[in-house]
Amino acid sequence: MALSDPRPLLRGLFHSDGWRGTNFATNHGRRYEYPRYLFSNRSEDILGICGWALDLLDIAWRRNNTNSLSVARRDAVARLDEFVGPKY
Repeated sequence: MALSDPRPLLRGLFHSDGWRGTNFATNHGRRYEYPRYLFSNRSEDILGICGWALDLLDIAWRRNNTNSLSVARRDAVARLDEFVGPKY
């Protein structure tokens, strides 16, 4: 499938079934906070489309469980911030 600009697709996916928030982690007794995006969907096809669109823009992501994927690297979150915007 050809897609000239995957940004509107990703914006729609994250606005419908996504979340942007602060993740908290502890490493060696030190607490870290960082922004991250999560996209959750029960459809393997929809999750695959989201990952494919992220790949087209060279945005790092990973599957964090069977029903969701995560975008947590600082540069990747910054790229999504450029066009996803807040949910209303």
